[in-house]
Amino acid sequence: MTNADKARTLIELYEAPEILRVVNIWDVVSAKAIAALPETTALATAGHSIAATFGYADGQIPRDIMIDFVGRIAAGVDLPVTADLDDGYGDAGETTRLAIGVGVVGANIEDRLAPFEESVAKVEAIVKAAEAEGVPFALNARTDAIVRGGDKPLADKLSDAVVRGRAFIEAGATAVFVPGVLDADATRTLVDGIGRNKVSVIGLPGALTAAEYEALGVSRISYGPTTQRVALTALQDLATDLYANGVIPEGTRALN
Repeated sequence: MTNADKARTLIELYEAPEILRVVNIWDVVSAKAIAALPETTALATAGHSIAATFGYADGQIPRDIMIDFVGRIAAGVDLPVTADLDDGYGDAGETTRLAIGVGVVGANIEDRLAPFEESVAKVEAIVKAAEAEGVPFALNARTDAIVRGGDKPLADKLSDAVVRGRAFIEAGATAVFVPGVLDADATRTLVDGIGRNKVSVIGLPGALTAAEYEALGVSRISYGPTTQRVALTALQDLATDLYANGVIPEGTRALN
C-alpha cells in the first residue's frame, strides 16, 4: 500500500463501529512482534518509551532522532503506523511533513494546555501540511485538559476537554485523545460533547475495558508506555530467576 492507502485505512479504523485497539510499540522488533498477531490492524508508537530507549525523559528526545526511529518502525512493517510526536517540536506542520516522508500516516500531537487559539492553529497546521503531501493524515489530537488541569473540579476539566476537542475536530483532526483514567460517566460526557467515534482514550490500570469503551462510542484505545513497562518487568523477573540458577522457560518464541 502507498502512504495514502495506509492513511485511508487508518482513518477507516478510527471511524469503524469497533474500537481501534493499538498495543503501543517502541522499536522495530516490538513492532514486528505485535504486527505478526492476526488481531493487529495498525501500530502506534509510544513516545515515552522511545525516549526512554534513547535515555531521554518523556518529551525531551530530539525531533531528528524521533523521526528517524519512527521511520525505521514504519519501514519494518506493512501496517499503518501512527506515531507519538510529543507537542510537534515547535513546528507541528513541519514535523508532520517529516513524519509522512518516512512513512508515518497518523500521529498523536499534544496541546499541553497551550492557549486555545494556539492549540487550534497547531491542528490546522498539521492538517494543511498533510494535505500538501497528499496524505489523509490521521491526527489523534491530544488535549491535556484532564492530566494538566490541576486542582480544577473534574467537571470543569471535562468541559475544557470538550471545548478543545470540538475545535480540534472542526479544524480537521480525526479524533481527540483525552488521557486520564476515565470512568463511564466521564467517557459519556466526552463522547456526547465531542462526538461518537471521535474520542480516543488510554487503557491505564483502573480504566474501563476496551469493550466497555467501545459500547460508549470511543474510537480508539491505546496503552502508552505501560506496554514497555510490562515487558521490562518480565525481563527483570526473568533475570532474577536466572540469577537464582533458573533456566530460560520452554516455549519462549523467537520473534526476531
